[in-house]
Amino acid sequence: MRILVVDDEVDLADAVATGLRREGYAVDVVNGGIEALDRLSFQPYDLLCLDLTMPDMDGLEVCTRLRANPPEGGAPRVLMLTARDAVDERILGLDSGADDYLVKPFAFGELSARIRVLLRRDVDQTSSVLSVGPLELDTARHEATKHGEVLDLTPKEFALLRYFMTHAGHVLSQEHLLEHVWDENADPFTNTVRVTVGTLRRKLHTNGDELIETVIGSGYRLLDRVES
Repeated sequence: MRILVVDDEVDLADAVATGLRREGYAVDVVNGGIEALDRLSFQPYDLLCLDLTMPDMDGLEVCTRLRANPPEGGAPRVLMLTARDAVDERILGLDSGADDYLVKPFAFGELSARIRVLLRRDVDQTSSVLSVGPLELDTARHEATKHGEVLDLTPKEFALLRYFMTHAGHVLSQEHLLEHVWDENADPFTNTVRVTVGTLRRKLHTNGDELIETVIGSGYRLLDRVES
């Protein structure tokens, strides 16, 4: 999942991004509302961590414009971050189109939990555990298993599997995976997606199970059934 952190407090934005990257998310950072809208015009994101108070354009205006003119593919979920804790301020933020509201200062664990809840809404999940065929992935414990046995995955492999499991049965192109699982530092001219899919496929291919198939000319698909 790819997240855009928008906050003019540079140290806070970088700290949030670092924490989220450790949890396997692809994270980009901008420090103003205008730059955020520009980034959203060409780069799809799954979630936006949006500061309310910024000097160039506040979070309410960013959120309002985003909902009025959503990018192609739809607007991302929005988690509003702000030091304003008055009820009226929270209502204003939610009415502008935010999906959730978190008051600063906050514990990173709560931020992470709220992000997991927001991302589950898009895949109709009510718990932190994703389940597809013999696979289970616990987003809270950051653990993936197959037939109950823990899989030894790198952070990027875990992130890739999480994205596959939230889009099980869908054909996902290399470009789509690069946009949602890797951040802006990824080189689009390398074979990083193909290599990571290959290593993940090998780790899932135990007992003859074929879980990720290549759709020639189109991309990859996580099967929602086991094919031997």
